[in-house]
Amino acid sequence: MTTTHRVPSILRAAGLGLAVLAASSQRTAQGQQLGRVTREVKFDQRLDAAVPLDLQFRDEAGRDVRLADFVHDRPVILSLVYYECPMLCTQVLNGLSTSLKQLDSLSIGEDFQVVTISIDPKETAELAARKKKAYVAALGAEGGDKGWHFLTGDAASIAAVSEAVGFRYFYDEEIGEYAHPGGMVILTPDGRVSRYFIDVVFPRLDLRLALVESSEGRIGNLIDAVTLLCYRHDPTTGKYGLAVTNVLRLLGGLTAVLLGGSIFFMLRRERLLTRNVAAERATGS
Repeated sequence: MTTTHRVPSILRAAGLGLAVLAASSQRTAQGQQLGRVTREVKFDQRLDAAVPLDLQFRDEAGRDVRLADFVHDRPVILSLVYYECPMLCTQVLNGLSTSLKQLDSLSIGEDFQVVTISIDPKETAELAARKKKAYVAALGAEGGDKGWHFLTGDAASIAAVSEAVGFRYFYDEEIGEYAHPGGMVILTPDGRVSRYFIDVVFPRLDLRLALVESSEGRIGNLIDAVTLLCYRHDPTTGKYGLAVTNVLRLLGGLTAVLLGGSIFFMLRRERLLTRNVAAERATGS
């Protein structure tokens, strides 16, 4: 083969090698970022922690407000989301709205307040107003307009309230989205953390009990739950969903249970077989 014919082959091989290295580097970067998500994105459950009530925010009408304007004489359901979230935040708010409709014995705005705060300091009161209009209309409950508040604020106030309730998140510059957990927090009338709900479905009886206990100043227990993460898991398609590690954790847990059960039954069967053999020998003798 001449040198002229070898050159294209060498270039193709070099290009393939560079592509493999680039793909490997991309997988490594994705793995590192996913590792960061699993380490940093979560709820640190800080029961009985006090939320600073003097923090300044803006309500959906653009008025300056403080948390103390809502947290004073009744319990509060606090949700930290961002209004342009492509998936999980909507599920959290939808789940909350569904549960609120079922609280027949408790009235929003009268027996409790709902405060939703955007974690994105760039989001505006106009965006908050659109969110409120949609969810209050879907709620269809008297008092919804005065009982459910959609707030925005600056980075310092958002960070302070997030730190107080243990809401861990970060902004991913590469994809332009926030990696954050899903759930909500119940506050007592004096602004202490009473209960966590780490889910997108909030059972009516559990929510009612949490509000009643919180209104009495009672503090709940730590909950053991798989944290829901809002983060893109397929960079090739741009789709968002639960972090892959949560699925892997669940599958890993199921595998461990199945494996443990199989080992238990195998050992049990072996013991029974050994006993039967020993009994037969004793009988034969």
